[in-house]
Amino acid sequence: MFNRTALAVVIIAVAAGLGLVAAQRFFQQAEVPSRWPQTSAVRLFEPAREIPPFSLRQSDGTDLLPGELHGHWTLVFIGFTHCPDVCPMTLAQLSQAQKEWEALPEATRPRVLFVSVDPERDTPDRIGEYAHHFHPDTLAATADIPALEDFTRSLSLVFAKVPLSADAPADQYTVDHSASIAVLDPQGRMTGVVQPPLDIPAIAADMRALTEASAP
Repeated sequence: MFNRTALAVVIIAVAAGLGLVAAQRFFQQAEVPSRWPQTSAVRLFEPAREIPPFSLRQSDGTDLLPGELHGHWTLVFIGFTHCPDVCPMTLAQLSQAQKEWEALPEATRPRVLFVSVDPERDTPDRIGEYAHHFHPDTLAATADIPALEDFTRSLSLVFAKVPLSADAPADQYTVDHSASIAVLDPQGRMTGVVQPPLDIPAIAADMRALTEASAP
């Protein structure tokens, strides 16, 4: 019989698997918008998908609303500060891409948004310190679990809290989550995805090209 830990792992594995299959079918059927340049790491699709209204709490205590993301291409990565491997590795890699587009105007420069899906332990201050350790321009935000579930679902991302063992105390757990990165266009719509393993030079080149192509 499954214990709760095993069941949680199975649930997120199935969800992630179904999401990957659906995404693969979607991308196979979708065509890259003709207005955008050819990309290699960023997989674009058409039409772009509107994201339902959301409200996240930023590391400085202010609300992150959809309009805050307008005007920039944004890479959205979900994770948590206690993550032992995927999160720090991904943010470190993305910081290298951020250095590649630092010369672009601040008003249109691509953004990286790190969203913690562990609000029980990750306060706004903590996620800010964590994200800015990798790059000062990285945005960091979180919310309560229902809001996070709605937000991540709109981006075809998943997460689940998993106890470290069947008899572990309530505060001893990890969080399984998607490793893919959602790509939002300057209108704040989901218009692509970046899947691991990450090709940082290609991501940087793609984001620069997309930013330049969307310039007024």
